[in-house]
Amino acid sequence: MPPQNQQWRQHPLFADLPATFVDQMAATATVESFAAREVIFHEGDTANRFHLITAGDVALEVFAHARGPVTIQTLGVGEVLGWSWLIPPYRWHFDAHAVDATDLIVFDAAAARDAFDRHPEFGYAMLKRFLPIIVQRLQATRLQLLDVYDVRA
Repeated sequence: MPPQNQQWRQHPLFADLPATFVDQMAATATVESFAAREVIFHEGDTANRFHLITAGDVALEVFAHARGPVTIQTLGVGEVLGWSWLIPPYRWHFDAHAVDATDLIVFDAAAARDAFDRHPEFGYAMLKRFLPIIVQRLQATRLQLLDVYDVRA
């Protein structure tokens, strides 16, 4: 189902972009709901979408053989979920599950990459917006791994 509420267009990910680019993203957008503890995606699965969280919280986890699942980060309303769709081989780097009842606006990754290829200025603008997200997730991973291995830098 397409999103009824268009407030997501004002999200920092899309703010100040030409309406034609945002309209291209809107054309592929759907809304999905997840129950508490429901899996959104698994590490290693095909990363074919990205999400804006509109309700609830999402836990990003990795599996540590000695400890089981380790929560890397918990994301909340307004945050972007998913960056693995940007980088070949387009596989998720974490598991994601809903912490509580969660609603997401879901965007098709292949359509986004195609729009980026057809309009490099759009692709560049979006990459500049996703790079801080990627860096922040990698930093959160590093901090959690320091805790897992009880190492202090």
